Amino acid sequence: MDEHALNLAKRPYDLRHAGISFWLASGVDPAECARRAGQSIQVLFRYCAKFLAGTRDRANQLIEDSMNRWEESPSSGEAG
Repeated sequence: MDEHALNLAKRPYDLRHAGISFWLASGVDPAECARRAGQSIQVLFRYCAKFLAGTRDRANQLIEDSMNRWEESPSSGEAG
C-alpha cells in the first residue's frame, strides 16, 4: 500500500473526530455525542478530553447563572 492511499484512508477519521469535537464544543451532552458517534462514553472521554474540559467550564457557568437567577427570583412560598 502506498503512502497516498494511507493518507486518504486517514482523512475520514480526521473528519469524524472534527465533527465530534464540534458537537462537544457546541455544548452537546457528551453522552449524546458518544451515542451519535457509535462509541462508548469512555472512548469519547479518552480521545476528546480537551473538549470535555471546556464543557466542564461551560457547565459550571450554566449552573452558576441558574443559581443567580434562582436567588434573584421571588420565592413562590412568600406571602405578599
